[in-house]
Amino acid sequence: MDVSPPSASELMIIAASRALRGNRTVFVGVGLPNIACNLARRSHSPEMDLVYESGVFGAQPARLPLSIGDPTLVSGATSVVSMADLFMLYLQRGLIDVALLGGAQIDRFGNLNTTVIGDYAAPKTRLPGSGGACEIAINARRIFMIMRLSKRAFVNKIDFQTSPGHLDGGDARQRLGMPGYGPDQVITDKALFTFDNPEREMMLVELAPGQTVESVQAAVGWPLRVADNLRQMTPPTAEELTIVREQLDPQALYR
Repeated sequence: MDVSPPSASELMIIAASRALRGNRTVFVGVGLPNIACNLARRSHSPEMDLVYESGVFGAQPARLPLSIGDPTLVSGATSVVSMADLFMLYLQRGLIDVALLGGAQIDRFGNLNTTVIGDYAAPKTRLPGSGGACEIAINARRIFMIMRLSKRAFVNKIDFQTSPGHLDGGDARQRLGMPGYGPDQVITDKALFTFDNPEREMMLVELAPGQTVESVQAAVGWPLRVADNLRQMTPPTAEELTIVREQLDPQALYR
């Protein structure tokens, strides 16, 4: 049994899995969100329906899917439909409780950039783009983000708005008629953030082991809002680490 301390990725995976408790229908991405959702199903939420962008609803993968098109997603699934039907019949009808997203850049209101770094017409780096993320960010009831904390990613102003968060804050989403609440939590390797304030601004609520408000502020590109009842993250349990290391990602592809 691997008894080494949890890695930064494992901290994010387990924190995201815990945050999913009590949610029935979850839109899953690839990478760390994929492991987090499957950890939730194998531990505290076996009834959770996993939804994949490729058209699979209620997936019950026997092993960790390598992509949204992995055949293991189909066996035992509640339904398999076209991608268009999945977005129209499930997402746009408001049937997705939580979706997990990530990005190259995020701002204080949870707006995401996955399109370009630099000027759009002459970018320093061209990124994969939206895929279904913009549609998901608008229509899912709530959004959880999973990202490593760094000043390069947590910026005062994103270079391109790919997926809307809380826009310019407050009730901006409601004024534009967006049905979903928007970003609810941002889960990182150093801290956990929520948007539970009238301005819908990212707020530090939990610190990972060994982190301080000052160390987190140093990795964020704007003056950080800190909760009055700032907490310490609960360390991963041996059971959670065993499931991640031995069942979900034994080759350490994502850890």
